[in-house]
Amino acid sequence: MGLARGNACARGPGHPTGGVTFEILVQPRASRAKIGPRHDGRIKVAVTSPPVDGEANAAVIELLAEALGVPRRDVSVVAGESSRRKTIRVTGVTREQVDQLA
Repeated sequence: MGLARGNACARGPGHPTGGVTFEILVQPRASRAKIGPRHDGRIKVAVTSPPVDGEANAAVIELLAEALGVPRRDVSVVAGESSRRKTIRVTGVTREQVDQLA
């Protein structure tokens, strides 16, 4: 299975793709927030937040949105809400942008 799956549709002329779905491995309660390296084909995302009440998920969304230059509303957890292994969908980016994260 590849790192990112481009399930994209164009939004209009010159606009980046509609979005990319990819898999991550979350490390909650890390000493600092960072993205990378890859682990078992997933992008590792370390966040300082604990894995309670959705805090780690919110931190992951914020970190990925900032790294990819998109609003938080364009980043969503589509699978693995309560797991360290998650599937993320980001709209308005290309597969190449996601591949450059780690």
